[in-house]
Amino acid sequence: MSGGPAVRVSIESQCERQVQEVSLDGLETYVPPLSMSQNLAKLAQRIDFDQSSDSEQESREPRSQPEPEEDEGVWGVFYLERSYVVFSRFDSASVQTPQVFQLISKKKSLATAAQLLLKGAEKLTKSLAENQEQRRQRDFNSELLRLRSQWKLRKLGHKILGDLSYRSAGSLFPHHGTFEVIKNTDIDLDKKVPDDYCPLNVQIPSDLEGSAYIKVSIQKQSADIGDLGTVSLFRRQPKAKPASQMWHLKLEAAQNVLLCKEIFAQLSREAVQIKSQIPHIVVKNQILSQPFPGLQLSISLCHSTGEKKIQRASPDKSKPDDHLYVLEHNLHQLIREFHKQTLSSVVMPHPASSPFGHKRLRLAGPMAYDKAEISSLQQSEGLLEKIIKQAKHIFLRSRTARTIDSLASRIEDPQIQAHWSNINSVYESSVKVLITSQGYEQICKSIQLQLNIGVEQIRVVHRDGRVVTLSHQEQELQDFLLSQMSQHQVHAVQQLAKVMGWHVLSFSNHVGLGPIESIGNASAITVASPSGEHTISVRNGPESGCKVLVQFPRSQAKELLKSDVLQEGRWTHLRGPYREVHWGRMEGRNFVYKMELLMAALTPCP
Repeated sequence: MSGGPAVRVSIESQCERQVQEVSLDGLETYVPPLSMSQNLAKLAQRIDFDQSSDSEQESREPRSQPEPEEDEGVWGVFYLERSYVVFSRFDSASVQTPQVFQLISKKKSLATAAQLLLKGAEKLTKSLAENQEQRRQRDFNSELLRLRSQWKLRKLGHKILGDLSYRSAGSLFPHHGTFEVIKNTDIDLDKKVPDDYCPLNVQIPSDLEGSAYIKVSIQKQSADIGDLGTVSLFRRQPKAKPASQMWHLKLEAAQNVLLCKEIFAQLSREAVQIKSQIPHIVVKNQILSQPFPGLQLSISLCHSTGEKKIQRASPDKSKPDDHLYVLEHNLHQLIREFHKQTLSSVVMPHPASSPFGHKRLRLAGPMAYDKAEISSLQQSEGLLEKIIKQAKHIFLRSRTARTIDSLASRIEDPQIQAHWSNINSVYESSVKVLITSQGYEQICKSIQLQLNIGVEQIRVVHRDGRVVTLSHQEQELQDFLLSQMSQHQVHAVQQLAKVMGWHVLSFSNHVGLGPIESIGNASAITVASPSGEHTISVRNGPESGCKVLVQFPRSQAKELLKSDVLQEGRWTHLRGPYREVHWGRMEGRNFVYKMELLMAALTPCP
């Protein structure tokens, strides 16, 4: 064995991982495997940058006999000089390797390691970019699917286009209303993604950006129409960050702008075509009409495309908001009804005659439409006419409510109450008006009015079925209510007399004697006590007010002159002349309560 050649034997460990620790129960804990970066660092540590390659050692090794073993620090070098071989001895410790060679070898080794690291980093970057693109494409597709479920989309070449118009719902507005769907690639997904990030973005036309609404208001007529210009009445809105506005908010706002423009274009076209006594005026983005004398209906298109314009348009001083939101909502409803009528099938006139044959064909002749019915089918109100009628009704209803409230706050006795109906139409409303006295609501129910407010007039239905038609003038309604309140006092005396046991001698709602009232007519009543000794006469007018007279027996009259004709004692039971009561000095909270005290004072005790 000792004389044979040396044999290299490779010994490998049985397990791939080394055992780090063996616990008392025999459980082995292995050393965790190295990662790629740790393994690379370990291999780099094994490199000996000072050791040269084998080929360089063979070229540098001289062809000479082996050196004596006893002198390990001496190297031998042979070289040919003339015809002799010269052997020179020198000490290897005295020879030093130049620093330049060391630096070059280290630089080569570092360049090799750097090249490996760059290749690995390039592969990692490429795989990360592919993952990011796949993730972005996956998010874009899911968001596009959601967009497609709510809006109409079509692909034109490499572009994805959408439709904002109402053409599918029956709109005839010529605006194309096309928007483009684009992919949002501005944000790096490796970094922190904001909460409002959306992989999809939409690009809408420039004329549909921002927000818009239709402003409808009723105001006093301006003195000079020539001074009217572009209306900028955009109301303040909370500021929103541009990035926080998602695609659905942009599309809804753009579609609302398109609908507002369609409504205003339809109203402007009808304002020019309709022939009325007072022509309608279209000035830039404003339509002016005159529903009643001295009043002006203004319909304006307010469109804002940026925050700066909003701030310029908003006035410094706060003005009351006269915008009628109900009419704006009704305009949107009317334009949708117009779209529906465009799509729905219109009932055509029946044929005027029909040959003998099927029964349905025979009935078509007698059931055919006449000229009036055909003309009624052809005539239909436009959008502007409908909204003007609704504006008239809203103004007349608000004026009626204001008149009733002013009378209720100004006149304490009697009290006037209004009960508005919750079920109304756009052209008619109803209100029930009750005139009562405080504390006597159960016995004083004679005045109950039903006011049916229409477009240009008010129909008043009394409790007994009488109908009175009033115009749109506020003074006419106010005078009518004042006359009814005046009549209520006389009716209250009549009901009180029945409760107190007094007898009604005479009653009239329209007295022909006395001063003439400028508002309505005066009413009067005369009641007598149960014993017949005393009489109370009441006259009440809307302007003249209340006048109460009391008639006492002749025996109690102190200022009565003696008559030579009436000498017998029986004539003393007759009532004497009337004496006026100072009604303002009477105690009591209202008219009926004072009258009750007066009747109680004149009623003799049993």
